[in-house]
Amino acid sequence: MSVVLSRAAVQDIAELRQLYFEVYAHGYPVPLGSDPAVMRRLITDGTAHWLTARTPGGDLVGSAVVQTDRGSRIGKLVGLVVHPGHRGGGLASRLTGAVCDEAFGTGRLDSVYATVRVVTEGPQHVVVRNGFRPLGLMPNAVEVEGCESLALFARYAEGVLDRRACVEYVPERLSSLLSAASAGIGIDYTGTGLVPGCGAARSAADAAPIELIVAPAFVRRRFLERFPDAGDRFFPLHTPNALLVGGDGGFEAYADLDPVAGSCALVAVHPRPAAVAGALEALMTVVTRAGADYAETLLPLADTEALEVFLASGFVPSAVYPAMRRLDDRFHDYVVLSRTSRQIDFRGTAVSPLLQPYLSAYLSAWTATYLPLHEVSR
Repeated sequence: MSVVLSRAAVQDIAELRQLYFEVYAHGYPVPLGSDPAVMRRLITDGTAHWLTARTPGGDLVGSAVVQTDRGSRIGKLVGLVVHPGHRGGGLASRLTGAVCDEAFGTGRLDSVYATVRVVTEGPQHVVVRNGFRPLGLMPNAVEVEGCESLALFARYAEGVLDRRACVEYVPERLSSLLSAASAGIGIDYTGTGLVPGCGAARSAADAAPIELIVAPAFVRRRFLERFPDAGDRFFPLHTPNALLVGGDGGFEAYADLDPVAGSCALVAVHPRPAAVAGALEALMTVVTRAGADYAETLLPLADTEALEVFLASGFVPSAVYPAMRRLDDRFHDYVVLSRTSRQIDFRGTAVSPLLQPYLSAYLSAWTATYLPLHEVSR
C-alpha cells in the first residue's frame, strides 16, 4: 500500500502519541513520543525535521524525526516508528531517507547520528541503507523493554570526513576501538601513536563526598555561568538537569540524568574534565543511587589527560565519532566512554557483521579494564 509523507503538524500530536503507544506501550523512553508539550515545541520551534506517513485513507502509520542542536551542526535521528501492520514494505527506510535528506538539504548540518536498538538487526540495516556508518556499541545504554544496548551510527555531509584534524597520540586502551573504526568507516588511524597504560584510580573511600543537586532550571543557569562561551559547551542534544559537586569544591560535574531511561550523560566538568580524577568512583555511586545504571561521557580524541582519568575509573571506550565537531575549517574526532553498573548480557543482542568489530573492541577494552591478565592467570 502506498503512503504519503508530509511534515508533522500540531494537530497530529494526539495521533502520534497513539502510534508510539501502540508500538511501545508505556516503554518508550523518549518524550517526543509521549509528552505533548515537548512534541509541540519540536514541531513549531524550528529545531526538528519531523515527517509522518499516512495511508491514502488518512491513517497515521509512521513517523521519523531529525532533531537538531543550534550551533553544533549536528542532528539526531529519533522517533523512527512504523505501525506493526505496515512493516516489511520498506516504509522505515523511506522515512529515514526522506527526513535525513530534508535535514541535510538545509546546509546547516555536518552529520546526523542515530542510536539504534540491537534487539534485532532490522533497524541497523535501515540506517545503513540510508548512508549511516557504524561508530560503536554502548551496552546497557537504555531501559526500553528491559535493559538494552544501543549501537551508534552517523551519516555525514559530503566532504566532512576529508577535513578531519589529525590526532597524534591516544591512550593505548583505545587501540581496539580505533581499529574497528578503521575497518567499519574507512578512517585511517594507523598514524596515531599509542600512550601505554593508565594509572590506577583512587578508591571511592578516599574521595570527598559527592552532593547531587537535581534542580533543572538552577542547573541550566549555573551551567551557562560556568561555561559562558558556547565553544566550551559541546555535548550536542543534551542539556544538564543535575549537578554533582565535589565535597571539597574541586569540581562541578553537569549531567543529563534520566531515571526513566536509566541513563546519565556527563555533559561537562568545571573547571576541566580531568578535575574529577579520584572522584569518579564516588560520583558513579551517587548516579546509580539516583536511578541511572548507565553513564556516558563525550571527550575529544585528542584530550589524552581526560581520557586517562575516565579510563582509570572503569569507563570503557564504546564508540568513536570521527569529524564530530567543526572548529574553523577542520573537524575533530570525539570518543564516547561508558560505564554500567549492571551485568552485561549480550545473549539477546543481534549484532550485524558491520557492528561485530565494535563488539570485539568493547569486549577487549572491558577485559583490560575489569579482568587484568595478571589476575586472570592466577
